[in-house]
Amino acid sequence: MFAYGRSNFTWNGTLRELQGSWTERRGPAMTAPASCSSGLEVLLSALQNGGDVESTLNILNVLDELLSAGTDRRIHYMISKGGSEALLIALVKAGRSFSPNYTIVLPLLHLLAKVGHRDRRIGVKAEEAGAVLLTLNLLRQNAQHGSRAAACLWAIQVFCSSVSTANLIGANQGLDVIYCLIPQCSPKHLPTIKAAIDAFAALLCTKANVSSVVSKGYVSGLLRLYEDWHSKGSEHVAIRHALLCCLHKVTHSTAGRQAVLCHGGIRLLYETTQTCLLSKGLESLVELSVQLMRKCLPKTPLPLTSDQSAYTFPLPGGPHAVPQMDAEPDESSDESDDDEEKPEADYDDDLETDLNKLRLRPELDRPKELLPQYSRLCPELSHDFQELDLSSEPDESSTASSSSSSSDEEAGRLNSFPFHRSRRDRRRSTAPSDSETEAKGHTAAVSQLEARDFHSHSSILSTSPRFRTMVREARGEAPPGPRGGEQDDEEVDAEESHHRTMIDRLLERHGACIPHHDPRLYRAAAAKTTSIPGFSILAFPDFWGHLPPLGHEPMAPRKPNIQRQKVFEDVRRFVNADDIINQVVFDLEDSSLQCPSDSLRFFSKFECGNLRKAIQVRRYEYDLILNADANCNQHAQWFYFEVSNMVADVPYRFNVINCEKSNSQFNYGMQPVLYSVREALEGRPHWLRTGTEICYFRNHFCPARGRKRTTFYTLTFTITFKHNEDVCYMAYHYPHTYSALKAHLRGLQKSVDPAKVFFQQQNLCGTLAGNWCPVVTITACPASRGWRDMHQLRNRPCIVLTGRVHPGESNASWMMKGTLEFLCSSDPVAQSLREAFVFKLIPMLNPDGVINGTNRCDLNGEDLNRQWCKPDPVLSPTIYHAKGFLYYLNSIGRTPLVFCDFHGHSRKKNVFLYGCSVKETLWQSGSVVNTAGLKEDPGYRTIPKTLDRLAPAFSFNSCNYLVEKSRSATARVVVWREMGVLRSYTMESTHNGCDQGIYKGLQIGTRELEEMGVKFCHSLLSLTKDMKALYSRRISHINVLDHKSHNCFEDDEPPCVEEIEYSTDCPALKGTDLDSDVNSNMASSDEEDEGEEGHRRERHGRGGVGQSQQSSMKSRLFPHLMRQASNEALS
Repeated sequence: MFAYGRSNFTWNGTLRELQGSWTERRGPAMTAPASCSSGLEVLLSALQNGGDVESTLNILNVLDELLSAGTDRRIHYMISKGGSEALLIALVKAGRSFSPNYTIVLPLLHLLAKVGHRDRRIGVKAEEAGAVLLTLNLLRQNAQHGSRAAACLWAIQVFCSSVSTANLIGANQGLDVIYCLIPQCSPKHLPTIKAAIDAFAALLCTKANVSSVVSKGYVSGLLRLYEDWHSKGSEHVAIRHALLCCLHKVTHSTAGRQAVLCHGGIRLLYETTQTCLLSKGLESLVELSVQLMRKCLPKTPLPLTSDQSAYTFPLPGGPHAVPQMDAEPDESSDESDDDEEKPEADYDDDLETDLNKLRLRPELDRPKELLPQYSRLCPELSHDFQELDLSSEPDESSTASSSSSSSDEEAGRLNSFPFHRSRRDRRRSTAPSDSETEAKGHTAAVSQLEARDFHSHSSILSTSPRFRTMVREARGEAPPGPRGGEQDDEEVDAEESHHRTMIDRLLERHGACIPHHDPRLYRAAAAKTTSIPGFSILAFPDFWGHLPPLGHEPMAPRKPNIQRQKVFEDVRRFVNADDIINQVVFDLEDSSLQCPSDSLRFFSKFECGNLRKAIQVRRYEYDLILNADANCNQHAQWFYFEVSNMVADVPYRFNVINCEKSNSQFNYGMQPVLYSVREALEGRPHWLRTGTEICYFRNHFCPARGRKRTTFYTLTFTITFKHNEDVCYMAYHYPHTYSALKAHLRGLQKSVDPAKVFFQQQNLCGTLAGNWCPVVTITACPASRGWRDMHQLRNRPCIVLTGRVHPGESNASWMMKGTLEFLCSSDPVAQSLREAFVFKLIPMLNPDGVINGTNRCDLNGEDLNRQWCKPDPVLSPTIYHAKGFLYYLNSIGRTPLVFCDFHGHSRKKNVFLYGCSVKETLWQSGSVVNTAGLKEDPGYRTIPKTLDRLAPAFSFNSCNYLVEKSRSATARVVVWREMGVLRSYTMESTHNGCDQGIYKGLQIGTRELEEMGVKFCHSLLSLTKDMKALYSRRISHINVLDHKSHNCFEDDEPPCVEEIEYSTDCPALKGTDLDSDVNSNMASSDEEDEGEEGHRRERHGRGGVGQSQQSSMKSRLFPHLMRQASNEALS
């Protein structure tokens, strides 16, 4: 409220009384019918028409009283009635005179600042009224008058909400005028200094003004001013904050960032911030300084020769003829639905609103004549079950699967597998002694093995006997006998036999009993897996196996300001390079690289591995660069690598510097996983969540060769290893390899009772690299060969489950593993499901991507889950044939009852389903189609509702059933639309953990993932009418939960506690705002004017009139409310 003579004024009337009083005083010309105008409109009209000083002051005081007493709604109402225009017109009239009357101009400027702050169009209105340049001229005239200058500056600040207005002021030297006010003012005029800095920052909203500031060298001046104010102590926080806001605006442009960098801005900010950290009251300055440093760090290209993946694969060229699905691969080889990141367009705009596209089935994408080839994938329809009473071997007609051979036969063929790729050369200068090849006897050799002997150089983890010979020769060891011809082959055979015996004894001594896992079987499967670089080394965790830890693992607490701490460490690389080593210690593309003896050693050339380069930054800090997906230059997120040569109880910091997702669950309690070889040999073969000081934020790195994408993110975490010279493996999530799947299927096939369980593994097709894509059929064998039992078998509904189309979503494979093991078990629910359904499972739709450690794509560089509409038979064979198989089932009247594609989700917690619904999509999109008249089977909600009762990790309210345009080519939508499968789902599992139910606050592990696969099977019991009784009977021994899942939406995580991106907005300082600054200035202007009036009275005597008389009018409001003495004095 205005401070002019407030002690003499109390307003107790209403606007209506004010209108009557004003009409009486101003005469008939100001009269307005009450029915046509409100009191506010009368006031504004009177203000525009002008009048004597006293009347104008009265109006301004009343307006300020009215606006200050209420909320912003009053101000917005005044704006809607033309309040801004009235104030601007009054200002122009009062300020155009040769000697403006500041008794009126100052209140007008103050009120304009308050009102204009809420008026988005105030700048445009000021231009139209001619008030912009007028205010700038008033500022020039009153540069030495603190309160008047401040009032002009605040008006300029609000005018700059319009870009054109800011440019107009800048073009008329407004930047120079205001910049000169900042150093000229003394500490006695702090409000004016702050007003000048705020106005200067407001002008920097345009590129032209920023460019002008940079070209005139004002950036250096702003930095020096900040340094000066910083040196004066901690009491001038508001001034320093305002200066940082100016710099923040300047650094929106490349030139501004370069200017800050060139003038030592980063070093200055770093040093001043270290001082600010000592005081909690300076937190706002620290946050702004950190943002400025992050923005201004020079863009650093990734230290790579190319942005393209290190793995390239020659794609088939020429016309795309349809390959034979059952063609044999090369002799050397054996057999997440939804993007979490939405496009920037509004979510509802992505929803499909075309009813025809939602309801009508498109034509087949291939001739119907091609469909019968898929009949072989339904062996249950042709098998005659002649030997039900025996442990029957599969009929010859149904043994197209490569899995029909035993593991012993596969191991016997191991020596014939060619390993001839030159990329197998390894670092050998630091390899451990090859004690297992010494002629000391098997028992002695095994007893001497330690964790370090299972380094990637160790021949124990090799799948090739020839590789072990190469290692021995490279170490200068003499061969055991003369080489050449048959003797060489005999040597290889003998060495292989010796190696197998070593593994047998090793397993006897150290091996853990891991269900459905046999290291021998895994090694045999891996030997026939084809990869781009020709992997010949096994990762120890995949070879040895994994058991889930006994207890649950809670989400990691986030240390306060941990991101800030890491950013400071990164900035210190730039300002103080004394302790920076910056040495490459691992390069996927340079096998001859020599690793320093005191650094960690890295390796990733094994199945599923992903680490392209490791750089030692400091003694215990390493930057890690991930390999992009094969044949492309993006999708870096998944990592899996070996690390060794560590020192125990020392914290090592790891920075993955080329992540691409804009946010991650690593900001919300997720940890990477670690596997220790030493712990495994001591009987604890666990992948464990590990790491402290974890955060994920945008960094200053850019592509190596000018790729369009310019934003990378750092995942940083610290690990303290428990053992010296251990060999450990680190991964984004629990790895699950293609070879593990093959070995697992072999083990399951051997474990089932063929008289009860019909388990048939076949090959869907070959992949681009020549690996097989397995498809598994599981159902119950008929009780007899009688017509009734065989008829029941061949009319069982189909359930089709797929997974791992995105290689980086390894949690999908663990859920599939749980599903497979449960369906093959003797559990009564599993038996009931086998008797009721035929399960068709394709556990891994993207074997090549999984093998080569990609995150999202196949070897063709494409996301296979965006190819389902018209899959290419050559470039996307697994999708082409999976869709063809579904077409075939549809054509023979066996349309799947359920289709579910297993995925992982990196941005959300819990497990949930995406489904498809016409009505929900149209309703959510706001379509004009009347959904009340549409009929739709609500059965698509049955499984989610059941899972919500059965599965602790499942969240029903995280599910949605919307069909988006951007997802039209995903498996879920295509199977629903083209095959007519009502229950077509994507099951998404978190990489992190749960925020509800009994797992709330816990990270999800392999036990919980496998359990989710089991619970999904349980939910299938409730599908059909004739299954209800069975469901009620079987469900009695299943734990039914009573938890309520909370509401979740597409972006269900709250904003991260620290800014992931570079902030574009400058946060306001707490306790300061424009209104309070204006109010304090009005009070100070009163004191200044009273002082001036006192001096004039001393000079002119008490009988003087004129300017002193006008000043006294500020305290006179309405005649009938004034004291009599004041009235007499005025007369």
